[in-house]
Formats: sequence, structure tokens, C-alpha cells
Amino acid sequence: MAAHAMSIAVLFGLFILLMLAGVPIGVALGAGGVVAIVMSNLDSQLWGLLAAPQNLYASLTKYPLLALPMFVLVGSIFDRSGVALRLVNFAVAIVGRGPGMLPLVAISVAMLLGGISGSGPANAAAVGGVMVAAMSKAGYPAAFSASVVGAAAATDILIPPSIAFIVYSVLVPGASVPALFAAGMIPGILAGVALIVPAVWISRHHGFGAIERDIPRPAFWRSLREAIWGLAAPVLILGGMRAGWFTPTESAVVAAVYGLFVGMVVHRTIGLRDLYPIFREAAELSGIILLVIGLASIFAYAVSTLGVADPFTRAIVNSGMGEYGVLSALIVLLIVVGMFLDGVSIFLIFVPLLMPVAQIYHWDPVWFGVLLTLKIAVGQFTPPMAVNLMVSCRIAGVRMEQTLPWVGWLIFAMMLVLVAVVAVPDLALWLPRQLGL
Repeated sequence: MAAHAMSIAVLFGLFILLMLAGVPIGVALGAGGVVAIVMSNLDSQLWGLLAAPQNLYASLTKYPLLALPMFVLVGSIFDRSGVALRLVNFAVAIVGRGPGMLPLVAISVAMLLGGISGSGPANAAAVGGVMVAAMSKAGYPAAFSASVVGAAAATDILIPPSIAFIVYSVLVPGASVPALFAAGMIPGILAGVALIVPAVWISRHHGFGAIERDIPRPAFWRSLREAIWGLAAPVLILGGMRAGWFTPTESAVVAAVYGLFVGMVVHRTIGLRDLYPIFREAAELSGIILLVIGLASIFAYAVSTLGVADPFTRAIVNSGMGEYGVLSALIVLLIVVGMFLDGVSIFLIFVPLLMPVAQIYHWDPVWFGVLLTLKIAVGQFTPPMAVNLMVSCRIAGVRMEQTLPWVGWLIFAMMLVLVAVVAVPDLALWLPRQLGL
């Protein structure tokens, strides 16, 4: 019993120690898992060592994961194709100029790009590269612009296609990728609308963007012609899946080919020389994500082998907090963790621990997946280590602490959506049910 407790202590202690020492999270997860497995099998250390590569390999041979590198490639392609700039011009042509209009445009374009790519930081880079300069020219403070872009990009992991949903579906057999994609649509749109309200109100209250009216408004029909290819991308990806033309995995390939066609043939912003850096960037990022998934599977296997989930579940259920008290505690925990870790890592660490709790309370796995993703989305732009906000601050040339007066309102708005999904589960479950998923 003492050896068992020691193995559990080593599992989490070594992981936390390595992470605080600056070791990449995947390596920290894998090292903690391997050492704990070996310690729990002192009579057969060879078996313990062999369990690590077996689990690493098994975790990567999942069909839904085939979509992951392709959606990463889609993000890289559309980032370089000039689609974001054309979507911004079209949105400005619709809503016009004036205080609060550019933040509305930034959030709307980020939501639309969320239907093309599946990465929040990539979305923040694509939208921020266009919007931060435009908002600065119109008189918006750089820290406010960074806050809006960082928060807007967080909708990316909710609006399908979502890399986070793909990873969750691999970890939870009862939640299919199409069902999760459909379930994330309404909460994702609500999250975007919730961010628009404070962003526009703050802009008008403080007079941000007052000189925006002096900037010429793009011609509507011309901007529509230029943006139509970008507008068609989410329709092709999601509509094709709904029509049964291709699976979510196949849709990623279709989206990549479509993006290359738009960039190389239509807009001609991508040349043959650009293909190598695009493919290299996508391959490197995909390799990092898949390596983290593989190494985290060793950690998850150690959690399962050592029986960590059972006492964890019993401790929560017997805490006396009740169902909604437990849910509130998990929300706080994951938002705090989301400040420091990316969504994929959080899923890989916590889903094996939390699913037994969800089963005890009979929470729908699809609804629970959307809820976890919403929590992570809030964490992505909550300082001090918000991954999306870090990207937008770098583009805007500001320190993250300078965003605190503005980003707090956006966090509060997203939290209201989170509470709404907890109170009304049909916000996530109605669409999958209507589509028969």
C-alpha cells in the first residue's frame, strides 16, 4: 500500500516538478508516467518499460486523429492566403465605421475563421495580423485591441472544426466527432455574441475608434466578391459533412485542397515557393501535438493502472458539495489550469480523471465535452499564461498585464455563456439531436 501511494506521489510530483523546471509538458507527462509504472511493477520492470511504447503507439492509431494534422495544415494555408484581410474588408463594408465597429468585425471574423481552422493561437495570429493594425489606426488602444483579438480567437475551439473536440472524441468513446462539432456550434456563436456586447460597449463608453469614421468604407459588392471564397469554406466543410459527402477526417483534406486552390489560383497569394514553409510549419505543429498526445497516453495509463481515478471520484462524490457544487469546483479548477496549459494538454491530463465523475452524475458525454471546452476557452485569454492573449499581445506590442482593465469584462461575458450551458444543456444537445447524431 505504501509503495502504491509512493507511485502515485511520484506520478504527479515528478510531472509538476519537471513542468515547473521548464521541461516541455509532453516530456513531463511521459517521464512521470514511465517512472510511476516502473515503480508500481518492481517485480517486472521490463514489462513496465514495454507498457510505455505500447501505449504511445496505441494512442496515435486512432482514426479521428487523422484529421488533426490536416486541420492544422488548413490553418497554416488560410493564414497565408489573405482570406482574413478580405473577410475583414467585407465585414467593415456591412457594419460600416464608428466606435465599436472594428471590435465587432474582429470577433465576427475570428468566429468565421473558427469554422475553417481548429487552433486558437493560429486564429489569434491570423486575425491579429490584420485587425490590431487597423484598430490602432482607428484610435483603439493597443492593449484593448489585443484583449479583443485574444478573446475572439478563443471561440475557435468551440466552433467546428475543433482540434480540441477531435482529441476529446478519442478519449471518450461515447462522444463522436460529428456530435461534438454540432454541439459546439450554438455555444460557440453565443460566446461570440457575448464578447461583442462588452467590446462594443467599452469602445463607445470610452470613445475608442472615434476617428474611424474618417477611414473610407470598402465598397460592398467588391468586398463581397473578394470574400466569397473565404465565406464558402465553412459552408463546404460543415455542409459537406452534414450532406454525407465526406467524414470529418475527409473534410479536413477537402478543406486543405480548397485552401490551396484559393491561395494559389484565386487570390494568388501563395506561390510554389511558399508551399514548403507552409507544409513544414503544419508538420512541426502537428508533430508537437501528436507527440504530446502519445506521451500523455503513458501518463493516462499510469493513472488507470495505479487506480488514481477511483479515490479521486470517491473523494469528490463524498465531499458533500452536491452535483452543482462539484460542477462549480471543476469549472474553477479548469479555468485556472487553462491559464497555464493548452486545451489538448488539459484534455489529456484531466479527462481520464473526470469521466468517472461525469458517469456518477450521469452527465451526457457530449454536453460535458462542450462544457470542458468552454472552460478551456475562457482560460485561453485569462492571464497570466493565456496562450491566445500571449499571441495577440506580441502582435500588438504590449505586455499582458496592460490588458487587465479590458480583458476582465470579456472573461465575465464568456463566463455567462458557460453558466447558460450548465443551466440549459439543450444549448449544446439540441442541434446534435435534431441532426440525429
